[in-house]
Amino acid sequence: MSQVQQIEIGAEEGGQRLDRWLRRRFPQLAQGRIEKMCRKGELRIDGARVKSSTRIEAGQVVRVPPLPKEDAPAPAPERTEISRADAEMIRAAVIWRDDHIIALNKPPGLPVQGGSKQSRHVDGLAEALRFGAEEKPRLVHRLDKDTSGILLLARSRAMAGALTEAFRARETRKIYWAAVAGVPEPRMGTIRFGLVKAGGHGAGGEGEKMRCVHPREVEATPGAKRATTDYAVLSALGGRVSWVALVPVTGRTHQLRAHMAEIGHPIVGDGKYGGSGQENLGDGWGAGLGGAISRKLHLHARSLNLVHPVTGRRLSLTAPLPEHMARTWDMLDWHAGDVPDDPFEDSE
Repeated sequence: MSQVQQIEIGAEEGGQRLDRWLRRRFPQLAQGRIEKMCRKGELRIDGARVKSSTRIEAGQVVRVPPLPKEDAPAPAPERTEISRADAEMIRAAVIWRDDHIIALNKPPGLPVQGGSKQSRHVDGLAEALRFGAEEKPRLVHRLDKDTSGILLLARSRAMAGALTEAFRARETRKIYWAAVAGVPEPRMGTIRFGLVKAGGHGAGGEGEKMRCVHPREVEATPGAKRATTDYAVLSALGGRVSWVALVPVTGRTHQLRAHMAEIGHPIVGDGKYGGSGQENLGDGWGAGLGGAISRKLHLHARSLNLVHPVTGRRLSLTAPLPEHMARTWDMLDWHAGDVPDDPFEDSE
């Protein structure tokens, strides 16, 4: 048996269920054992009792009681039946693959993990990404369902740990592209509003979202977490819409979407934070542009830069825009070759 462990949730691990996080870290744990540890109060987050379905957040500390050794026999993992079309789709999304890492250009609308009413997701489709390996690749970070772009998977438990640690230590560099209402001023800056979960509606908390909290009020707001986003305007069309690069310095749930809406420049197509029925006519606010512009979320994880945990070489990945964003970029005459890969380099 292991000893009691106090494990801090990494920046890229927040937003998922406690039981799923535990099974990724400790594959020998059965669901029944997790439920029992919760009932007995052996599993705790920041000292408080929890349920297996409790959502974890970055920065929290999970108390894990003594567990069976990792070499203890674990239940054989069930293989998910995947249709041929889905297998071809998820394989076509691969933009990098070696013996240790797989990188996807995740399509918009595809959830990363299962949940309420979600049966088709990257985690389940990962069975189609074994490519001869003994186990399916493991998720090491997340993207929102409607956000497209680079998503890393580890091809072994050891690599998952190494990548998770790299994200936790902020040794990776992620840049997102977005179209936002209006033109932020100044054209380059940092947003430091904290974030706290705001309850949704319905028995299952549907519609749950994050609420911004002024930096001075974070410490006094129960459940609030500090959050930091760097932004830079790359191009603009009058005062109506602009192309921005975003770097999530911290990794909170819905951070980029909530932060941009809070400063009056919600991401185009963001009905949750920008108001689906509003049409932006300039100077910010209103997530709809109208006309032929897609109503889908215009947020894309464009690039990821990290040191490969095995080779030690720097790995720079870039994901092409999804179809709906590519159409918007063409319509607005925005071109990737006209902007720097990292617009923040000269400002650091």
